[in-house]
Amino acid sequence: MNIPYFGEILSLVCAIVWAAAIMFFSKSGETTKPFALNFFKNTLASILFIITSLILGKEILRNASLNDYLILIISGVVGIAFADTIYFSSLNILGAGISTVVNTLFNPFVIGLSFIFLGEKLSILQLIGAALIISAIGITTVRVTALEITRKKLALGIFLGVLSVFAMAASVIIAKPVLDNSPIIWCTEVRLIAGTIVMAIIALFHPRRKIIFTTLKPSKEWKYLIPGTVLGAYLAMVIWLAGLKFAYASVATAINQTSVIFVFIFAAIFLKERFTLRKFVGLVLSFGGIILVTIG
Repeated sequence: MNIPYFGEILSLVCAIVWAAAIMFFSKSGETTKPFALNFFKNTLASILFIITSLILGKEILRNASLNDYLILIISGVVGIAFADTIYFSSLNILGAGISTVVNTLFNPFVIGLSFIFLGEKLSILQLIGAALIISAIGITTVRVTALEITRKKLALGIFLGVLSVFAMAASVIIAKPVLDNSPIIWCTEVRLIAGTIVMAIIALFHPRRKIIFTTLKPSKEWKYLIPGTVLGAYLAMVIWLAGLKFAYASVATAINQTSVIFVFIFAAIFLKERFTLRKFVGLVLSFGGIILVTIG
């Protein structure tokens, strides 16, 4: 592929697609509970990835070691079944804008866990970047009025958001030894299918199992569930992988994080979320922090 900056363009498109997906997930959260939403997302995304692999002639059950499968399964349960469910809970409480600022902690968490468990280096710039992101969360949420959300719910939303991002980062670190030596699409499929199967088992014994499985039947909720899943759990993932293939990983990652900008813009336009001066300052700080963490 000899298109100038093709990987960088794909990474920017990925950021826009993911931001659009968050709008649909936010609307879905108004009528669909977090667990049911995540179960639907993972089920449909698993089907889409399996179909894609069959069309492309890719292996779904690769000849890999049992240890590799176990690592990816654990990563999928932590990062997809657990983290995504909590993320949707946080999104429902905080709204798209503030939730996205909290999610910018992902890179600092990945780098911090890599430093602790993988022995990777941690630079001063990365520490400054992490501090900027934490400051952004504080500035964005410190004066959220009681009309928007109570302080108690705000604290719960931030806690769930931070916990979900930490779990996502941990799932990446868990899977990294396998990711480094295996096809990324195969790893994605195993993690996704594992997370979906575990959620299905939990759903069978869940007191609201009827409601959870009802989301798999055609309904008016699909108006937001299907576009959100196709955009966020499938297209964004495929475009993200393509961006990594045609651009340097550090550059692609930095451009991907511009989704925080598009989320604020889309949330103001489509969800009618107030775009205040504090949110603007938080946006600038979080984006600056992302850049420092990435290039550090």
